[in-house]
Amino acid sequence: MILLGPRRVGKTTLLKTIVNEAKESVLFLNGEDADTTHMLENRSVANYTRLLGDKRFLVIDEAQAIAGIGLKLKLMVDSIDGLKIIASGSSAFDMTNKVGEPLVGRAYTHMMYPLSQLELSTCENAIETHGALEERLVLGAYPELFSITEKQDKEMYLRELVNAYLLKDILSLDGVQRSNKLLSLLKMLAFRVGCEISIESLGRDLGMSKNTVDRYLDLLSKAFVIFRLPGFSRNLDNEITKMSKWYFFDNGVRNALISNFNTLAMRDDVGKLWENYLISERIKMLSANERYPNFYFWRTHTRQEIDWIEEENANLNAYEFKWKNNAKVRVPPLWQKNYKDSTFDTVSRNNYLDFILE
Repeated sequence: MILLGPRRVGKTTLLKTIVNEAKESVLFLNGEDADTTHMLENRSVANYTRLLGDKRFLVIDEAQAIAGIGLKLKLMVDSIDGLKIIASGSSAFDMTNKVGEPLVGRAYTHMMYPLSQLELSTCENAIETHGALEERLVLGAYPELFSITEKQDKEMYLRELVNAYLLKDILSLDGVQRSNKLLSLLKMLAFRVGCEISIESLGRDLGMSKNTVDRYLDLLSKAFVIFRLPGFSRNLDNEITKMSKWYFFDNGVRNALISNFNTLAMRDDVGKLWENYLISERIKMLSANERYPNFYFWRTHTRQEIDWIEEENANLNAYEFKWKNNAKVRVPPLWQKNYKDSTFDTVSRNNYLDFILE
């Protein structure tokens, strides 16, 4: 099993819990430890058999730090009978490139995100959930925040999280030398959450080539900081598909990047926070339920639009997000005309839990 997710979401805590509760002896290794790297360096069956001894349960935390880890895991799995392995990684660009290809057909990948409302609902009632909504829109849901009491300390934690952890893997790459450009790109995306974005315009604004912007966006996606939402189209002339929208996996990270932790009453971006929150929570819920529909937004050249489209098992489900409970929303005429068999719903504070807790 490959366990992927950003730093500080609790992967190590989860692995240690699994080790402590296992009914068999487990070998636990830290991929960032020099001794671990040395022990696994000799890629031979004899070396790994000696290392494991009578243990048949191997756990490797931060496995992406180990050179050639994919081939090493493949050799172990193929050569040592009855061996079970869990390997965690905070950087998908490392884990999938170094682990994914060698382990095709041999591994199951599980995504781990900041805490979801689906998880939080197991320890709070509906009144507590609604009472915490504003804080989650502003500060997000990284696990350690729930053990911090003061808002100022939570803000400090999020700033440290962004600067010291989330970008650590990306900025350590040989090809990423301009950290200021990377941060400028992230801040630009943070201000433009929910807006259609052209790669070319980002490049012009940042003084970077289109290829460099593309590469940075790819790395940020694979480090679980942002994710892309493409436009939906069935090749109708009036539908827009060339531009994408970008969202953050966590609202707190987004707000830390723009240094804005103001309350909702003092903000002009509540709609963006609401949209980002609903989409990220929906993705967490679907992942937890092992559902993997295709995601899109929809807009036409005549400015008819829908925030969120899910395509699952040939079914189309459309959702429009509104912060105001009594906002009246009609199905866009062109959508209704061209996609008669689709569903359309409005998600507001009145019914948002139905959307993120299915």
